[in-house]
Amino acid sequence: MRFRGAFVALVLAVGAIGLARPAHAEETGALVVTKLFRGIANTATGWMEIPKQISVTWQEEGPGVGSSWGLVKGIGMALARTASGVFEIITFPLPIPDDYQPLMQPEYVLTDFKA
Repeated sequence: MRFRGAFVALVLAVGAIGLARPAHAEETGALVVTKLFRGIANTATGWMEIPKQISVTWQEEGPGVGSSWGLVKGIGMALARTASGVFEIITFPLPIPDDYQPLMQPEYVLTDFKA
């Protein structure tokens, strides 16, 4: 009997979520999939922020600052990008932030990178 009540509650909850979907289901579906893949990509490639930030800081500030501050900055950015990827994987069916926009800019780690 307990299982039956839990099952009914689950069916009602899933049905309620289905009612809350926007009228543009195809467009929303594409945004959901994009958010999921972005989350997977950022989780898998977040570590690439470390060499990227070392390189960027090296080019802007010089080798000493690049190898020290760039490393620190890269570790912080790697943690942030990986965490944002995990968050996007967990929340991919929800329009968080508004309209499934990326949490970080650039959207992917190497989008704006120039070696």
